[in-house]
Amino acid sequence: MEYKIGIVSLGCAKNQVDAEMLLAKLNDAHFRIVEDVAFSDAAIINTCAFIEPAKQESIEEILELAKLKAEGKIKCLIVTGCLAERYREEVMKQLPEVDACVGIGANDEIADIIREALLGKKVEAFPPKEELSLEGKRIQSTPRYYAYLKIAEGCDNHCTYCAIPMIRGRYRSRAIEKLKAEAEWLADGGVRELIIIAQDTSYYGTDLYGKPMLPELLRELCKVEKLKWIRVLYCYPERITDELIDVIAEEDKIVKYLDLPLQHCNGEVLKRMNRKGDREYLTALLNKIRQRIPSVTLRSTLIAGFPGETEEQFEELCEFVREMRFDRLGCFAYSQEEDTPAARLPEQLDDDVKLRRAEIITDIQQRIMEELAAEKEGSVVEVLVEGFDKYAECCFGRTASDCPEVDGNIFFTCGENRPQEGSFVKVRITDCLGIDPVGEMEKV
Repeated sequence: MEYKIGIVSLGCAKNQVDAEMLLAKLNDAHFRIVEDVAFSDAAIINTCAFIEPAKQESIEEILELAKLKAEGKIKCLIVTGCLAERYREEVMKQLPEVDACVGIGANDEIADIIREALLGKKVEAFPPKEELSLEGKRIQSTPRYYAYLKIAEGCDNHCTYCAIPMIRGRYRSRAIEKLKAEAEWLADGGVRELIIIAQDTSYYGTDLYGKPMLPELLRELCKVEKLKWIRVLYCYPERITDELIDVIAEEDKIVKYLDLPLQHCNGEVLKRMNRKGDREYLTALLNKIRQRIPSVTLRSTLIAGFPGETEEQFEELCEFVREMRFDRLGCFAYSQEEDTPAARLPEQLDDDVKLRRAEIITDIQQRIMEELAAEKEGSVVEVLVEGFDKYAECCFGRTASDCPEVDGNIFFTCGENRPQEGSFVKVRITDCLGIDPVGEMEKV
């Protein structure tokens, strides 16, 4: 009997790559993959458990699919990913609707586990997380023209607020030759934008080669002929070397976009986070990057309301945001995660204080981004076309300054010559809607 399998993947792009590898394993095992999980025999929820809102989203998704199971539309529910790895046996105790709970080390056994679940067995599998395979086939779930390349698994940074090392284990890099081969396979399949991801991309190679090797990896990936854009995410500031800056500046295929998860600027707060640096160090680094890569788009994330953060330290963070004028910035209220060192720190702040501070930073950044968007009026930018909005009667896409799923879009008219999805066009910016630019496609 051919069973239908559907998957819902939550959380980050790294989790999405794991889901693509699960799909490939199930396809090889002769399951039929369906896009709409509501029409599956077995539904997989590939969960996130990074912070409390992510855990709640995962649980809500499980409960929604449990309703379909109760109605007889789905035969069994399988929970994989970070929630399964972090809470293990607790998942099926608290959510009896779940038929199988699969730690990340058991991903290679997913086909056999689903077959057992379909036979009515309750399955729990939690082998060592280091058994998660980093190599293997994928069924690409992103649009054909862009894909993520996960260059490593796990994390050795041990930031005090973060549960990732507990969930994902130690940092494990993949070999350069295997990453290049995967990039060539993706490019041959139509990928034009390759997005480099790991928990900390700037740490890449330290475990495998004895030193950070991200610059060398990027130079090799730039040799993949069919790629047009290579985007690097999640670079930690203390590992931004002159060599890495030079590679980004010199290689035409690497988009001038750098994602730096700074989390804060105050030295005392960063020390409690087990992060390095202070405002002076970070300011100097960002100024150096902008000087060496004049057209760079800088993106970052911040945490507001970390335990012990004073009003003065928070005001310093606000001043830092105003001064640095990040092109892209996200700010999150601190989430007190059990079993992390930060959760045991004194001076935990009230939720309303944390949320208010995150909102203040977000408001400051919103005004900055509106000003930056207005400054781009009249310029011509290259755009990766992503679709056509029939209601607005215009095309939309992304510039090199916009990462999919986290940044915005540019909307533009195209006349009768509507460009194909996945193509690159030139657009003259004529206006902006808030922070989203609006323009007209240039005639060839």
